[in-house]
Amino acid sequence: MSAGGAFGGNRGLRPVPPEKGVLPLDHLHECDLEKKEYLNCLKTSGHQSEVCRQFSKKYLQCRMEKNLMAKQDLSELGFGKPSGVEASVGNELS
Repeated sequence: MSAGGAFGGNRGLRPVPPEKGVLPLDHLHECDLEKKEYLNCLKTSGHQSEVCRQFSKKYLQCRMEKNLMAKQDLSELGFGKPSGVEASVGNELS
């Protein structure tokens, strides 16, 4: 007989969350407004994420302020100064 849990897991060890990629759920809906704004922008823009960057930035800022994700510089998350590629994409969409 195995010493593991019901599905083969070891009950004695606590799982370790990944460093990046998975964010804690917003059980208290603290950033719902920002999330809805971003999703509405995606729907109305035909899922062109470049058009909705300001909403995704606002959503990530909310998550950091509410401790739903680790605080980090937004430039590390792709919100630094626009590069040549991003600038040209922004000009094409105008």
